[in-house]
Amino acid sequence: MMPERAEEPFVQVIADHIESKNPIILGGFPGMGLVGNIVGQYLIEQLDMKPCGRVDSKLFPPIAILYGGLVKGPVRIYESVEKNLIVIFSDIPIDPIISREIGGGIVRWAKELQPREIISLAGLATTGEEHKVFGAATTQEGLDRIKGTLEIFEMGTITGVPGVIMNECMNHGIDGICILGETRGPSPDPRASIEVVKAMNRLYGFNVDIKLMEEQAEEIEKVLHKLSEQIGEAEARQSPKDLPMYG
Repeated sequence: MMPERAEEPFVQVIADHIESKNPIILGGFPGMGLVGNIVGQYLIEQLDMKPCGRVDSKLFPPIAILYGGLVKGPVRIYESVEKNLIVIFSDIPIDPIISREIGGGIVRWAKELQPREIISLAGLATTGEEHKVFGAATTQEGLDRIKGTLEIFEMGTITGVPGVIMNECMNHGIDGICILGETRGPSPDPRASIEVVKAMNRLYGFNVDIKLMEEQAEEIEKVLHKLSEQIGEAEARQSPKDLPMYG
């Protein structure tokens, strides 16, 4: 009789030796305005963070991510020992159906590192033009710490992996902070991301230079503006006789 094989866990965190002690752990996942992605990637580049692991799951879509011809995991872990910072960065959107498993698995792994704090990044869709940065916390101490630097997100919901991470932090007694950049929609919003980095510099003393980010924001805005014009021109050229008829 063949021995039964242990069932593969839904989520595996495969990490090398983490040198940081009681680190800040930050999650950068795709979401509204791609704030989590843009900020996470920028911190990794500007702080010269080193890859130290990945998150894997049989729930992930069947996809390989390539950089410079080399396969990388779709959800990767980076570390800056100097800043005592770990970033978990995702190249793929996480389906809401599996968000609970992914977020829960990350927090269970993070708890072993005795983190000072776990930060979730997210976008907050509004009609405002100011690009305010909002915050929420899992403890009163955390809330007191962000007051004066972030606008308090008084009432609402945090969805997806960031929301799960906040709930799991609360359940495990871990200080969790969610930083939400005000954005106008799902399109990449570099301006919202810039304000989030500024806020994190004030809160955590990262001292990340945002000059390159501002230059990139201008280029992205030009591309998006041009794309918007092209879509408008294409719609204007389409006459009613080109449209299909039903009924």
